[in-house]
Amino acid sequence: MKQNIIYCSDTCPFCQMAYQLLEKHNIAFKKHLVKNQTDWDRLMEKTGQTTVPQIFINGVHIGGFDDLSAAEQSGKLDDILNG
Repeated sequence: MKQNIIYCSDTCPFCQMAYQLLEKHNIAFKKHLVKNQTDWDRLMEKTGQTTVPQIFINGVHIGGFDDLSAAEQSGKLDDILNG
């Protein structure tokens, strides 16, 4: 089973909104806190992005909160969850 992972910072308001959206849909997820330069370097290597949150659902890189919200609105999130 592929995991749902959020690369995040506890002080990030967009991370908090992502948690709430996933919890609203009863989607379990694991947090990976990005705390230091090594963490940021790994995030950049994995996603090509330098911002949090970076969200993976069933191993698929969704992107940030705006991307997650758009996926929810378009129905793509359901497709990813059921795929």
